[in-house]
Amino acid sequence: MKIAMIGTGYVGLVSGVCFSDFGHEVVCVDKDPKKIALLNAGKVPIYEPGLEEVMARNVAAGRLTFSLDLPAAIAGAEAVFIAVGTPTRRGDGHADLTYVMAAAEEIALAAKDYMVIVTKSTVPVGTNRKIKQVVSKANPTLDFAVASNPEFLREGAAIDDFMKPDRVVVGVQTDRAAEVMSDIYRPLYLRDFPIVITDLESAEMIKYAANAFLATKITFINEIAALCEKVGADIKQVSKGMGMDNRIGNKFLHAGPGYGGSCFPKDTKALARMGQDHAIPMQITEIVIKVNEEIKRRMIDKLLDLCGGTFNGKTITILGVTFKPNTDDMRDAPSLTIIPALVGAGAKVRVVDPQGQHEGEALLPGVVWMDDPYKAANKSDLLVILTEWNEFRALDLKRLAKKMASPRMADLRNIYSARDARRAGFDAYESIGRTAQTATPE
Repeated sequence: MKIAMIGTGYVGLVSGVCFSDFGHEVVCVDKDPKKIALLNAGKVPIYEPGLEEVMARNVAAGRLTFSLDLPAAIAGAEAVFIAVGTPTRRGDGHADLTYVMAAAEEIALAAKDYMVIVTKSTVPVGTNRKIKQVVSKANPTLDFAVASNPEFLREGAAIDDFMKPDRVVVGVQTDRAAEVMSDIYRPLYLRDFPIVITDLESAEMIKYAANAFLATKITFINEIAALCEKVGADIKQVSKGMGMDNRIGNKFLHAGPGYGGSCFPKDTKALARMGQDHAIPMQITEIVIKVNEEIKRRMIDKLLDLCGGTFNGKTITILGVTFKPNTDDMRDAPSLTIIPALVGAGAKVRVVDPQGQHEGEALLPGVVWMDDPYKAANKSDLLVILTEWNEFRALDLKRLAKKMASPRMADLRNIYSARDARRAGFDAYESIGRTAQTATPE
């Protein structure tokens, strides 16, 4: 089957590459000449483990191409996926659908034969019906259907998530569209991965409800962690005990400095706004958004205590600035709240991140980027672990402590223990949801 993928951002590129690996003929389209040139040169503009290798394999097989020419790309395609950005609209919290609707109109004007126009972008409930209206208005004689196919990709594990999904959700209005979508995902169906066929609105809502629930779970455990610090409990033991309950599960129960990334912040805001628009306030989601920001700011207070009440003149080493490991994504990362506060209060900040510098240089002015944790820690007053990259999980703590002017550590991902830090020569060690007495290694 021929498929066109409109947009080569994170979702579009990963989806297009993986569809071609299913055996489909895929053309990925973008308006950015530099991005298309980069892709045609065999390079990926994002960091995602395994993506470049899968892309190269399918380009070599002739199943995957990249183009600036949308009309040529959709000619003969049975399905055209819209995978463009839907950022939070400034001022009101709505998802900005400008790019989605522009893509839909452009597809309509270029299309000649029957196709299914599939929304892969995360869009508010009701968007696919609006897309249908836009396409019908732009090309009244076109025979087409719309479908909703939300993505559930985790950055850093996107290839596995696509190839071995928990479920594939497809919202359609007609049997013919359902057949086309079933053919696209047949390789997964044959391996017994669940394909959920539903109506348009339900498919759109599943995406938002799932992400809001996961964000709630993260925020809940972070609040419990703050209470654990006050009462002397160990959040790691609490999380373990909770996660053994099958009704709860152990995923997304790891305390940290707050959630970030491309999905949770944007999708929780959009869901909250949808609730307001329909006079059904999403009160839990609204509280989650508020508490998550408070958690990030609480991390600043924790660092301030370790610095003796002032950041002015202190040298602080930050390990990790992306919102999670195995990605270069900086969107709404806790580092974007914490580091500017340090710099603004007079701290000299050094940053080490395996993939974060490309995005981070523009987002974090006033910091010094370094490649080596030990060099970055030299004569530093505080070491902060902000992202749990594997590179930071087995550091030589004795070596770090000896290099520092004031050996103090804020382990905001609970990688180490107070005991190990003390034995290595650190004068102070703080983590999340654990006291010096309860802190145990991961």
